[in-house]
Amino acid sequence: MATPPALTIDRAFGVTNIKYHIPLILDLDDHNYDACHELFLTHCLTFDVSGHVDAPQLFRSSFKTGGSARDIWVRIENQFCNNKKARAIPLDNDLRTLQIGDQSIQVYCQKLKSLSDLLANVDAPVSDRTLVMYILNGLNGKFDYIINVIKHKDPFPSFESAKIHARDG
Repeated sequence: MATPPALTIDRAFGVTNIKYHIPLILDLDDHNYDACHELFLTHCLTFDVSGHVDAPQLFRSSFKTGGSARDIWVRIENQFCNNKKARAIPLDNDLRTLQIGDQSIQVYCQKLKSLSDLLANVDAPVSDRTLVMYILNGLNGKFDYIINVIKHKDPFPSFESAKIHARDG
């Protein structure tokens, strides 16, 4: 049974110092790798954060011998931060072409907002006004009335306001 997300987050924030949970320090002389490994993985599973350390593709693309943990971190950071313009292109296309289909307004708007947030993360922010236009462009014929209402609002509504109008309309 999966742990609800709120509980997972609460548990993860409850860890202030991993040393309290894993009292062993990895030491070649003590030959304690297996014990440290098991304790660490157990706690990663307990706090539902194993996805942060179990990323083989990311590891393979970032790991090089003779480097420090900082070197690996910088390589991972560069993978996420470089090529922002190239990464923005498919996200922008997904945002511009998203259609409501048979989704609820809530789900549709959340997808729009998520794509907008991802674009902001790659230095390609979407204005609130543009996001409202994307809401309208992706709605189907059964929303014609509400599209007309939102388009003619003065002042032009914010994303949050348009989402409420669409949901309640």
